[in-house]
Amino acid sequence: MIFKFEILKKEASSHARKGKLITAHGEIATPTFFPVGTQGTVKSLTPEELIEAGVEGILGNTYHLYLKPGHETIRRLGGLHRFIHWERPILTDSGGYQIFSLAKLRKISESGVTFQSHLDGSEHFLTPEKVIEIQRFLGSDIAMVLDECIPYPSSYEYVKTSIKLTTQWAERSLMARQEGDPPLFAIVQGGMYRDLREESALDLTRLEFQGYAIGGLSVGEPKSMMQDVLSWTAPLLPDKAPRYLMGVGTPEDILMAIHHGIDLFDCVLPTRNARNGMLFTSKGKISIKQAKYAEDPRPIDASCHCYTCLHYSRAYLRHLYLANEILSSRLNTVHNIYYYMNWMKQIRTAIEEDRLMELERTYKVQETLNSEEEVNIFESAEA
Repeated sequence: MIFKFEILKKEASSHARKGKLITAHGEIATPTFFPVGTQGTVKSLTPEELIEAGVEGILGNTYHLYLKPGHETIRRLGGLHRFIHWERPILTDSGGYQIFSLAKLRKISESGVTFQSHLDGSEHFLTPEKVIEIQRFLGSDIAMVLDECIPYPSSYEYVKTSIKLTTQWAERSLMARQEGDPPLFAIVQGGMYRDLREESALDLTRLEFQGYAIGGLSVGEPKSMMQDVLSWTAPLLPDKAPRYLMGVGTPEDILMAIHHGIDLFDCVLPTRNARNGMLFTSKGKISIKQAKYAEDPRPIDASCHCYTCLHYSRAYLRHLYLANEILSSRLNTVHNIYYYMNWMKQIRTAIEEDRLMELERTYKVQETLNSEEEVNIFESAEA
């Protein structure tokens, strides 16, 4: 399959890179963020709404699609792109995270993972080879190897044994590939231990993968620990390959990771927060359910040009949320996805202009002043 990654600019004051990723279903400007399409859909939005928001690629969850409607069904219907009416790139995860977080029972061996479905309790056995087959049938543009998702905290001895298994599975994944299969990314694990992160990265970069992911972060560890792990691990990954930080998604965490040289991100945060009434703005986060927005005529963010901000007030969005209307999830998600896409554009521009540090300082100031500014702006509107 078509796959090419090109670095167009390296930022002067950090390890950040601006680039482009060319796939069989189109080009992606990096750094980029993939909204999560758990069941073959980014919850509540149509593909056209995603495109209007600036989304260039989405993530599909292999575990969920394997269980329902099934990868063989999707293949018979023409592949995932045709099935979900999405003509742009799709990255599919391996299903490993869901197996270890959702499955009722699971048993790990060198051969693979036996688990019970969270849907109906049926037993399944997934091997590295089977995971490659599933993603082949889905027809994704980027596929991930099966890895063991290490919980936090975990003992040094457990993690050391686990990364050896992850490396073995990565090697088997490569051997299982067929001509025309999606480009394959390995996943660096190692918990919060520097030497084990280095060992995992070294073992995997000796193999011929098209890209490399960092897994096992944003699992409850302190922010400072996440930053330490990234500062150790990212420099060990090949400079010419895309680097993908799995499941990390706050705007500040994305900015920090890009500083360390990460190119790709995914997270359920913008869509899940939208459904829970938490909205991202250029002045920080707001909770639309709060009573102070009951008669607020302003848009979520006066500087935002998304469909929601152009047409609806905070008061109406609060009403929809409290009334449990479906439109609440839709309008909130439109805004949050647009915010994330615009945030990535701002970061790419900052890299191009060698002012990432300035953007970082500005963001921190906005977060600090958010509460006070919300009150001042509201008082001004009332006047």
